[in-house]
Amino acid sequence: MAVTLAEALRGARARLREAGLPEADLDARLLLGWACELDATGLFLRERDVIEPAAAARLEAALARRAAGEPAHRIIGRRAFFDHEFELSRETLEPRPDTETLVHLASRALSERPVAPRFADVGTGTGVLAVSLLALHPGAFCVATDLSEGALATARHNARAARVADRFLALRADFLTCFAPMSLDFVVSNPPYIPTGDLPSLSREVREHDPLLALDGGLDGLAAYRAIIGEAARVLTPSGDILVEIGIGQAEDVAAIGQSHGFGLVAAEADLGGIVRALRLSRTAHESHKHGENRTQTIG
Repeated sequence: MAVTLAEALRGARARLREAGLPEADLDARLLLGWACELDATGLFLRERDVIEPAAAARLEAALARRAAGEPAHRIIGRRAFFDHEFELSRETLEPRPDTETLVHLASRALSERPVAPRFADVGTGTGVLAVSLLALHPGAFCVATDLSEGALATARHNARAARVADRFLALRADFLTCFAPMSLDFVVSNPPYIPTGDLPSLSREVREHDPLLALDGGLDGLAAYRAIIGEAARVLTPSGDILVEIGIGQAEDVAAIGQSHGFGLVAAEADLGGIVRALRLSRTAHESHKHGENRTQTIG
């Protein structure tokens, strides 16, 4: 029996609801559009069209995977972030809206530089931080590091797709070990920050489909911050800044790590829910604090 796109959408939505998925409507639309190679507008305009057999088969396979717990964007292999589509791979985190908070904070920092800034994206994954910032700042140059060759290959692809590859270099390295002293203006990172003991309590979508290397932040969730901030003290210029995404409730601990390495808190950026998700740390702020000035933002 012929099935229209509207009917296929209703069926997909019902199936995902039966599986107990909270975003059944959104996922059903996303997977149907992917199966039919149509965007949201195309689905709306062609809702009375009959779904092709090949598209119906793709949709059926995708729904089975989603009902089994695989995230919808993992199934289609890409996700939008800021103004670009990013290819995903098994070795990369799925970009999430929380990270946009860090992009906004880092973009403002880069805008303050009168000359072309050089920055590192530590643990680049899909390259969302590097690519988004390079697209926003045509004069900037980024060296992105990751331990995973698969992640680096994915980031290179995304840089080419966004047409920023000429200002993007991806290197396999552990944190900032590959950089010369005072060679960077900024260090940007969304590091692993989940305490090891909390990993089993993560959602099935995250626990089973995001790479452990990009999630596990050590016993207290702060191991990567200690490494990045400690090494940043060597590779940043005297006026260089560190910009990092943080987990919920980690702001004071990460700021304290920065203070111990000579970096004061410049800004703490909250998401739309009022939760602090990104910090900017600077040597300049630390020196001002030592001399009695107060240029840091209170964490709230």
